[in-house]
Amino acid sequence: MLNITQRLPAINIEPNNAASAIDDYLVLPFDLRQKSRLRVTLKSGIEAALMLDRGTILRGGDLLKAENGKVVQIVAAEQPVTDVKAETPQALMCAAYHLGNRHVPLQVGDGWLRLEQDHVLKEMLIGLGMTTIDQLAPFEPEAGAYGGGHKHHDAQDNFSRLPSARLRRHG
Repeated sequence: MLNITQRLPAINIEPNNAASAIDDYLVLPFDLRQKSRLRVTLKSGIEAALMLDRGTILRGGDLLKAENGKVVQIVAAEQPVTDVKAETPQALMCAAYHLGNRHVPLQVGDGWLRLEQDHVLKEMLIGLGMTTIDQLAPFEPEAGAYGGGHKHHDAQDNFSRLPSARLRRHG
C-alpha cells in the first residue's frame, strides 16, 4: 500500500510538464477531503493511505507526495450540490447571512452561492425568494476568515471588488 504523508507547497506546473510531474490522481468529495487519515484508491487503482497532518483540508489541484516520492494530485469530485442565485446582490447577501448563521459550508461565486444539497435549507432559500438549482459539481467551500488556506483571488480580496459605500452611524 502506498503511504501518502506530505502536502506539497503550491507550485505552478507548466501545462507541458504537468503530466510528467504528476504520477496519479485522487478524486474525493469535500467531506473526505477534510479527513487527514483515510484509506483511498487512486485513479490508477492503487490502494493508498492518507496520513497527513491533522486539520488538513485538501482542495482540488493540491499536490501530495507519497513516501516513495510519487506525486498525487487531488481532484474535487462532482457531488450533489445546490447553486443559489438571487434577483439582487442584497437578496443573495441575505441568503448567505442565513446560511452562515447555520454554519453551512459555502462556496462563494460571482453572483451565486453553492452548498451541499439539503432539502430543509433548500426550502428556506426558496422561502427567501432564491432560485435554486440542484446539480452534480465539485464543491470548494470557503476556508473561513481565520483559517487561511484557500483563496479565490490573487491580488484582490473579496471586499475590494464590492462597490464602495459610505458607512452611516445609527443611533
